[in-house]
Amino acid sequence: MSPTDSNSIRAGESEEGTQAEVASKPDPGLYLVATPIGNAADITLRALGVLRAADAIACEDTRVTRKLLSAHGIGTPMISYHEHNAAKMRPVLLERLGSGETIALVSDAGTPLISDPGYKLVRECVAAGLPVTTLPGACAPVTALVLSGLPSDRFLFAGFLPPKSAARRSAAHELMGLKATLIFFESKERLAAMLTDLHAVLGNREAAVARELTKYFEEVRRGDLATLAAHYTEQGPPKGEIVVVVGPPAEGSGAVDEAAVDRALAAAMARMSVRDAASEVAAETGWPRRQVYARALELGRAAADAPPPDGEDDGG
Repeated sequence: MSPTDSNSIRAGESEEGTQAEVASKPDPGLYLVATPIGNAADITLRALGVLRAADAIACEDTRVTRKLLSAHGIGTPMISYHEHNAAKMRPVLLERLGSGETIALVSDAGTPLISDPGYKLVRECVAAGLPVTTLPGACAPVTALVLSGLPSDRFLFAGFLPPKSAARRSAAHELMGLKATLIFFESKERLAAMLTDLHAVLGNREAAVARELTKYFEEVRRGDLATLAAHYTEQGPPKGEIVVVVGPPAEGSGAVDEAAVDRALAAAMARMSVRDAASEVAAETGWPRRQVYARALELGRAAADAPPPDGEDDGG
């Protein structure tokens, strides 16, 4: 962040450089503070200093944050700020920030705003010219990526996919052509079905399932999507918080491309109506049904306009 940025905060700086921990009250403004994703020791000295010196800590669940604060002897007042009360609480926080207070924003675990509430608060602070900075630290998607053994030069964090299979396949189809490693969050109950749908749409890519990251029972299971889907279908839901990492497409991978959709449509249209064929192929491939139906109509028109094979009477 540039020192001339009107939304920046100079925190813990001295002529000798950045201090390990903020020794005095930090400048007024909003501080986005990363907290541990599992191991309580994974928090920076600077983060502890800001949490201790802030006027208030805005958090998703005060019960979760209280455990972290208690472990480090911090008694700073907390404010509940989550997706269900954010619209009501944002003006309150903005007013306090505007009056010159120092407020730290934390999520239940990891880096704030990563699949957690908070970005609208940051946007409104920026719009109002209020100072904002971040204290980097633990982040589950990045932790899973570096443990997965999959390419890390280009990656996309896609959060949670939709819970229903058809919508999940459609969302996966939108990501199919990206030449990047994909990172997802998923619930343990939906993990097997999610891996099965990813395999159907993306092909049998390399992948990893990371759970309980930084905790005692941390596990990273690596393999291809088919193998991982079969494992969790047979073994049942695993314990803990889960991150799924899927490698980028390889040349000649099994991704469902347009030619494969055309072949599937041709076979389906030979035994059922265009509408039913489109529904079946959309469910199988993860392509959006409207797109598959439009393609089926095109194939139908092309077949009707095609001349008869050589040697056949066209009825003229």
